[in-house]
Amino acid sequence: MDIATIVGLIIGFAGVVGGFLLEGGLIDALVSETAFCIVVGGTIGATVISFSLEELKKVPAFTKEAFVEEKYDLQGLIQEMVSLANRARREGLLSLEQKLKDVDDAFLRRGLQLVVDGVESSRLRDMLETEIYCSNQRAKTGVEIFETAGGYAPTMGIIGTVMGLVNVLGNISNPDELGPSIAIAFIATLYGIGTANLIWLPIAAKLKVRNKKKLLYKELALEGIMSLQAGEASSLMREKLLAFIDDAERKLLEEEEGRL
Repeated sequence: MDIATIVGLIIGFAGVVGGFLLEGGLIDALVSETAFCIVVGGTIGATVISFSLEELKKVPAFTKEAFVEEKYDLQGLIQEMVSLANRARREGLLSLEQKLKDVDDAFLRRGLQLVVDGVESSRLRDMLETEIYCSNQRAKTGVEIFETAGGYAPTMGIIGTVMGLVNVLGNISNPDELGPSIAIAFIATLYGIGTANLIWLPIAAKLKVRNKKKLLYKELALEGIMSLQAGEASSLMREKLLAFIDDAERKLLEEEEGRL
């Protein structure tokens, strides 16, 4: 579970509601079933129209991805690739087939299997790059869905407010109720802007971050696989792969290797 996402949502909503209460507002004033139906229902409906059914079926998976963090251990991957390179130089590329069952990452396992199968270098790179590209496109779909919802939500809030004001002005005979009725009408705008900036757009941003980490991991694996197939020395491979991590991570990796 990604604590940052949960903590961020709690702090965001607590900050908005808490600030309202500190100004003397009442929590009941922020509750409107009508505004909720208009904004949430309208946002979901407009978003559903914008995408295909096949894309929308993946929304639960995209949502889960925002709340469940998948670890991408770049340092561990470098060490694994160096170990495989040492084994390949000692025993040959075919010896890697015995290690495939111990490789957890599906992308790396497929790449190594292609190396063992003797796939030509340029074709191997094309196949792996195509897989990375398709993975990136699938991830972008999730980002686009939540960004689209974030774009529609404020507009739905304005629609809800206008509808509320139409109802208020149509029953203007009682001036004493005019102020509270207008306030309730503007709750829809609050819901629209609030859900966009506290839910939809932050989730889209989190999915972007997740995808960047995933792409970096796969690109590192790709370069390691290509170096492995080319028969490069493990020391050369290691130096090449270190370019994928920052100085702090390099230092930690060197310290860990020094203890071994």
